[in-house]
Amino acid sequence: MRATGGDTPGLDALLPPQMAKRAEEIGVKKASMDAVTLLALAVLAGAFIALGGVFATVALAGAERVPWGTTRVVAGVVFSVGLILVVVGGAELFTGNNLIVMGWAGGRIGTRALLRNWAIVYAGNFLGALSIALAVVLAGTHHAGAGAFGVTALSVAADKLRPDFAQAVVLGILGNVLVCLAVWLTYSARTTADRILAIVPPISAFVAAGFEHSIANMYFVPLGLFIAAFDPAFAAARGLDTAVPVLSWSAFVGRNLLPVTIGNVIGGSLLVGGVYWFIYLRARLVPDGDGQRGG
Repeated sequence: MRATGGDTPGLDALLPPQMAKRAEEIGVKKASMDAVTLLALAVLAGAFIALGGVFATVALAGAERVPWGTTRVVAGVVFSVGLILVVVGGAELFTGNNLIVMGWAGGRIGTRALLRNWAIVYAGNFLGALSIALAVVLAGTHHAGAGAFGVTALSVAADKLRPDFAQAVVLGILGNVLVCLAVWLTYSARTTADRILAIVPPISAFVAAGFEHSIANMYFVPLGLFIAAFDPAFAAARGLDTAVPVLSWSAFVGRNLLPVTIGNVIGGSLLVGGVYWFIYLRARLVPDGDGQRGG
């Protein structure tokens, strides 16, 4: 028999109050995971997001004559494979784990456990994304499509270093609002198909709009850096000499990764996790008429 309100087992999607409880329980489990398993799953997540980036680069490559908005939407749709692999395949993504604040705000997760999870997962994501970027260059994929893949990769990497610090923070806020909303929607799901359908629209929107995601950028910018370092003749032969000098590891960290990460944390933790905790879970911390906490 089908459930009518998401309170009993069935095929219907969970409703937001039950989604909030589910998010909290998932957060508690994530925060208590052993470090080795957590790191391994984080490396997988970084690699999965990078693979979505590879797919998106293919979609953008050689599309100069196609209207800008159309190519961005297509790139967003195919990039969604990254988060689908994370959610369905099972992996730990820093930006999605910003929702762990829902358990922290309710007192079920300590600050140390929260920061431990974020630190391990962030490091693992970086390792996984960087490994895929390096593998793509060593495989010579930047020569694909008569070099269209590599030209697009260099252009994307350079474009990500152009916003100033404050702009990058705001782009990071907007980006992780949509990523965490995608993860939040999966908490309503009963089936794998539900999860996939919940992920694609928000992720497509964030990519199409040009918002920023720290873990995706751990692939996109290093990919450009690796092309410039291992195959400098590639850029020179295609008149991309102006893009290459913009690329450096210090610029990547200072102009992109740091501000985007700050924005991602604000967007995911405060504007999604914090807001939904306040709406659906804060009642347990509010004293009732007898001086007791509700819930």
